[in-house]
Amino acid sequence: MSRAERPKPISRIMDSFRLEDRRIEAARRIATHIGQHLKADLSLQLWTGEVLPLGPGARDDIRIVLTHPGAVRRLILRPSLMTLFELFGAGDVLIEGGSPLEAAQRWDHGRAVHLPSRVDKGLIARELIPFLTGAKAGSAGDAAYDVEGMAGQRQDKAARRDKDFISFHYDVGNDFYRLFLDPEMVYSSACFADDETSLEEAQTRKLDLICRKLRLKPGQKLLDVGCGWGGLSCWAAKNYGVTVHGVTLSEEQLAFGLAKVERLGLSDQVTLELRDYRDLDMSEHFDAISQVEMFEHVGFANHERHFLEMKRLLKPGGLYFHQASVRRGGKDSRNVAPQTHATRAISRFIFPGGELDTIGMTVTNLGRLGFEVLDVENLREHFQHTTAEWSRRLMARREEAEALVGEARTRLWLIFFAMCAQGFERGSILVYQTVAQRRRAGPSGLPLDRASLYT
Repeated sequence: MSRAERPKPISRIMDSFRLEDRRIEAARRIATHIGQHLKADLSLQLWTGEVLPLGPGARDDIRIVLTHPGAVRRLILRPSLMTLFELFGAGDVLIEGGSPLEAAQRWDHGRAVHLPSRVDKGLIARELIPFLTGAKAGSAGDAAYDVEGMAGQRQDKAARRDKDFISFHYDVGNDFYRLFLDPEMVYSSACFADDETSLEEAQTRKLDLICRKLRLKPGQKLLDVGCGWGGLSCWAAKNYGVTVHGVTLSEEQLAFGLAKVERLGLSDQVTLELRDYRDLDMSEHFDAISQVEMFEHVGFANHERHFLEMKRLLKPGGLYFHQASVRRGGKDSRNVAPQTHATRAISRFIFPGGELDTIGMTVTNLGRLGFEVLDVENLREHFQHTTAEWSRRLMARREEAEALVGEARTRLWLIFFAMCAQGFERGSILVYQTVAQRRRAGPSGLPLDRASLYT
């Protein structure tokens, strides 16, 4: 009989039972202590099935589930949001009874942020000792999500491998995005008239608002940078009579966009291609350029070149529309702040290469690189509504998503939407629409009343 086949001594079996009992008791005491400070309205479910409230009178309809005691061990040894993402992707930590966004809405974020300074660290440390021995949690599917070679690179275009970044995020398949996007397949902040506005209505309102802010007229030429699935390109051509050249780095998006152009009979007005906008060599300049939430992919080191390219491709007096999510900003006047725990996790698992500007630096760079800024509008609450709706729709079709991209990726996208929705709600992330004109001498050509932008 081999060593592996020999029965375990009864003493080792009893030790395992005693260790398990100690872990369960420790988990109970930790949950009780944290619940006194967190005061959340949800519960913690242990790997044994036992449910522990995380606040006085907390309901158990939504639960954070620890499927393995090794999850606690990993969080002790590597206490970070990255570890939590790994555990969630692996299924060692789950949220049941609701979406991650619904769970996040069950506690006060300010209280959660200050939790480490309020709990008894000595008590927590003592109770965690039983988790430092024994089995480990499973893998977080690193092979499927290991993009550390991409994430965080801030060098030139070749080093950043922008096409790889875009493919990782967007080429998961158009059928996956159809599960939560509107029929126009618009993957950016919508513009809601009120709380009753549907996502479909809000996205077409946004497309039309962009066209009005660019003051598009029949016969003009529009460059749609990062055209995605062709929603804005087709809307502008069909409703404003312009000729559109759209570029994307996603093969999946391009295939969808080309089919849409053909289906709508817009082939004589809309040209879409797989190309980096920085490689465009146009004999004529464009009357207008739109960039809708592609800028987050560019990277800090390439911001100056981006705006110079916009200037190169625009006619003097031409209008540039810039919609981008941004950070609040801080004391670093150079704007190259270190990534946060949240952005590092998102860069690895969801959005490789993504880096957020600040609105101050956006306006500053436009001004110093040949543009006059004409209009700036904050759509933060609009993006909160948008990402919350994406979360709701993806959660409602979760089984379909899992069949398309797997359980791990579906879980991580739901966390991504939850983090975004909560970030926009709190104001830690913002999104702005900025309209600028390639500088020229003389009047800007805009009417004196700002309301004209919306009529």
